[in-house]
Amino acid sequence: MTLSPDEIITVTLWGVPINATLLFTWIVMAVLTGASMLITRNLRPDVPPNRWRTALEVVVQGIQNQIAEIAQGPSRHLLSFVGTLFLFVAGSNLLLVIPGFRPPTSSLSTTTALALSVLVAVPLFGISRRGVGGYLQSYLRPSPVMLPFNIIAEASRGISLAIRLYGNIMSGAVIAAILLSVAPFFFPVVMDLLGLLTGMIQAYIFAILATVYISSATAPQTLSSPQKDAQ
Repeated sequence: MTLSPDEIITVTLWGVPINATLLFTWIVMAVLTGASMLITRNLRPDVPPNRWRTALEVVVQGIQNQIAEIAQGPSRHLLSFVGTLFLFVAGSNLLLVIPGFRPPTSSLSTTTALALSVLVAVPLFGISRRGVGGYLQSYLRPSPVMLPFNIIAEASRGISLAIRLYGNIMSGAVIAAILLSVAPFFFPVVMDLLGLLTGMIQAYIFAILATVYISSATAPQTLSSPQKDAQ
């Protein structure tokens, strides 16, 4: 039983084998890009919004509201990055309804790449908001002795993100394979519905955790003083 799309070779281009992970990743990116271009092609004040544009605005506004609640401060700069993560993970899992489609998020290489993007984004956003010195000082708090532990904690975030997303998606694939071997005619519909629900939940959790990590790196550090404590 083949569970990971990394093991499936779909095509060969110029002698280079292209596995299902790469192929389906390109499909997801093409679908998201094409859908956004079609929906926003008449994005002008003089053109009344249609139902697709309204739906897209609802999704974007919902993502923005969730980010604002977590960031507790300026959050507009997080919308593009976190929103892209959410839409990619959600789109990968929603396309499960297409027969033969294997979500790229069921590959450890994809989830690791997503986690690494968050791991790189954390210091980039932190430096852009607080400066190099202000961000690096966060690794020395509450004491310089904590420097190696803070570095380990930062690295463990990316590992936990990758394993969490991969494990949840793969567990669904394993359960589906077992149920399909027991009752191949009844369980496909049920598992498709369960996969859609699980995929949306995982996309939401992944985006929320990415927002939490970035917000903690960009939040200003407030130092208590005797005057403030006296007040």
